Amino acid sequence: MATFRGTPLFGGALIVDLPSTFADVSTIRQVPDHQEVYLDKEGFTSIIFDITERVGGAGSGPATDGAALATHLEDIVDSESDTVKVWSTANTVFSRLPEGTPAYTLIATQTPALDPASRNLAPDFTAIVLNLIRLERESTDILVTINVPHIKGEYSEEDVDLELGKQGRLIGDAVEYAAKVWETFKIKDWGLFNEV
Repeated sequence: MATFRGTPLFGGALIVDLPSTFADVSTIRQVPDHQEVYLDKEGFTSIIFDITERVGGAGSGPATDGAALATHLEDIVDSESDTVKVWSTANTVFSRLPEGTPAYTLIATQTPALDPASRNLAPDFTAIVLNLIRLERESTDILVTINVPHIKGEYSEEDVDLELGKQGRLIGDAVEYAAKVWETFKIKDWGLFNEV
């Protein structure tokens, strides 16, 4: 069971509980202003908070928000040679956001095309737990993406079979992290969205 700590994002405008083993990537390399990136010091999982312009038409509903979720996923995977499969999509409640804020979570996998030259460097696949918060009044979408590379030797292959509902430890941990984000993510300064 992971331990978590309150973590300020974007200069304290947002706050969320993140696993205590995750470190702020901006202390070692440049990160775009619209992103906050955290990397597990004990593994390969990353959590990315991304403030983007809201995509899609006005209003909210399964068609509009589903299309926005698909657009954001396509932007994240952004490789035509990889195989991407969405395993589940669900409405999500972020407990500390205003009631009725549209939010969604999907779980997908991205499997790189077989390239013998880079096969030793590439993960077998990367699981993606993508969370989308839709803020229409602020013309903003907030993405919380948990990327979980599955590298040969770093996970138990027999424990992972998403078709049978077997997530394995790494994806199970990512789902636990996502649940903590749903419970603790809070916007402290709504003025942030005027600046981005």
